[in-house]
Amino acid sequence: MLLAYKTSNRAVPDAKLNAKLTRRMDEGTELSLTIAQIVQRLKGSHLHSQIERQAKECLHQPEIKLESLKEDVRSFLKTSGWERKLQNAVYRELHVQLPPRHPAAPPEHLKEPLAYMRKAQASWEKRVLKSLNSMSTELEVPLARMRPAVEQKELTNKWNEMGTDEPDLSRFRPVYAPKDFLEVLISLRNPNHNSSEDVSVRSHWGLIQVPLNVRDIPQLRRAYSELNLTTGQLGIDDHAHIHPDLFENEYVQIGKKVVLEQDSAAAQQYSRQGCPTGLRADLWALILNSTNQPQDVMHYEQLTAGVIQHDLLVDNLIYKDVKLTASNDDYYFVFEDFLYQVLLCFSRDTAVLDHFKYNSATPPKSYIQGKVGEEECAVVYPPNGVIPFHGFSMYGEFILLTFSSHNKLVGGTLQKQDLTLCVCVCSTVAPLCFLYNEPSKLYSVFREMYIRYFFRLHSISSSPSGIVSLCLQFERLLQTHLPQLFYHLRQIGAQPLRIAFKWMVRAFSGYLSTDQLLLLWDRILGYDSLEVVAVLAAAVFAFRAENLMEVTSLASAEAVLADLSTLKVMPLIQIFLFATAI
Repeated sequence: MLLAYKTSNRAVPDAKLNAKLTRRMDEGTELSLTIAQIVQRLKGSHLHSQIERQAKECLHQPEIKLESLKEDVRSFLKTSGWERKLQNAVYRELHVQLPPRHPAAPPEHLKEPLAYMRKAQASWEKRVLKSLNSMSTELEVPLARMRPAVEQKELTNKWNEMGTDEPDLSRFRPVYAPKDFLEVLISLRNPNHNSSEDVSVRSHWGLIQVPLNVRDIPQLRRAYSELNLTTGQLGIDDHAHIHPDLFENEYVQIGKKVVLEQDSAAAQQYSRQGCPTGLRADLWALILNSTNQPQDVMHYEQLTAGVIQHDLLVDNLIYKDVKLTASNDDYYFVFEDFLYQVLLCFSRDTAVLDHFKYNSATPPKSYIQGKVGEEECAVVYPPNGVIPFHGFSMYGEFILLTFSSHNKLVGGTLQKQDLTLCVCVCSTVAPLCFLYNEPSKLYSVFREMYIRYFFRLHSISSSPSGIVSLCLQFERLLQTHLPQLFYHLRQIGAQPLRIAFKWMVRAFSGYLSTDQLLLLWDRILGYDSLEVVAVLAAAVFAFRAENLMEVTSLASAEAVLADLSTLKVMPLIQIFLFATAI
């Protein structure tokens, strides 16, 4: 009996030890797989060939000794800055690559683990592609055509003045609008989930009825601890009535050191408290590991040549969207030309296809004329795999650039001089504002922003930063902390998500003032998450709660929330997260 007791008692710690060892072995295997994936990806990169060339060239230097070859070469790469460039490249890969896969796991399970989400995304893609093909057939406009030589020459000559064109776009309609996409998200259901088992009745109040894990306020407070009320913030502590010596001056000096060190991880951590205006361009490019090397400039020029040589049906959708959105914005209409250039080049960039490895979506395909149904004749269309939708151009609003030898905004008027120029790059580009000297750098930053963040706003997935999770989190935050407001709006037919969805799908581009949009996107980059977009949406409702409790219809609720241009982003987020009673 005693022996049996001792044996069983010893078995418990043995089982725990074995489980712990198994976990460590799994973690070790996962780490090895991650390292192998990153090494494989970087092997084919331009950075790899540059480092290899530098390592070979340094062998001729007298300080490199044969007996300490490995250490000396490593020391050379460190002092010459190549080691830091490699670290930044690895850091970037960690942000965009898929998690290590089990050998037996199908690729689609890694892109999106939930079958009903994959099915909904596939169905949505078919609907969008059908709409595009129907438009092509009805209007008798080919999906793609080679431009005649005369047309190529004409486009080349007016490349920097495309905004002056007034083509007849009345026949072209957006492939879909955000409200169409919202209806698809509302219809999502997990067939394996019994909603009657939900503990809270409030879970039925909202429009999104899928069981995903989203963070509540206590969890958000821990995750966004740098935004607490006692920590200095750009967007609050840099206001005119606060002496700059108390926060701003020292913070700017730290930012300059971060830029000087060229460390992506440090730049990301720094931007959690906001980026100073004069450093934002460098900090964002550093966080994204976006470069402007000769090969990047050449790539941009090749994309430009592609636009001039070939005309795509989606070009008309881009033209129309810019005309309907950004060109009607008082801040951005003067930068129409740059929006066209960036978005037209983006549509031709096959490098964007790489993000479909970790995107739940699949790039749409078309067939060579006369070869419909023959898989070997299928081609991705458009070349980047992204079909623009209504509001897509507002993503570009996000780029405030400094261009030399272009238009300058002085006192609200445009002057031809060497200049500082603000450029808004359409709905997916829109929320980012930068200060750059080269169009190619502007482009590479936008592309990196899209493949890291923007694509999640119009793809159906279970990602914590995906639009489904953002919608659910917004509703949960309101239901939990403003239940009376949520119930009131629901009762009068003004579901909060129907109002807030347009803000979130654009990440507030086109709704906030430019400086506030930049402060919001500082935090998105700093925390590498779009979660703060849902938090801000809930905070806006909380801020206008008193007025919203008085409304009696959807139209009046929309009127209360129609103008967000005067709102200050950081005070709203801070108060909602850290001053809300739990």
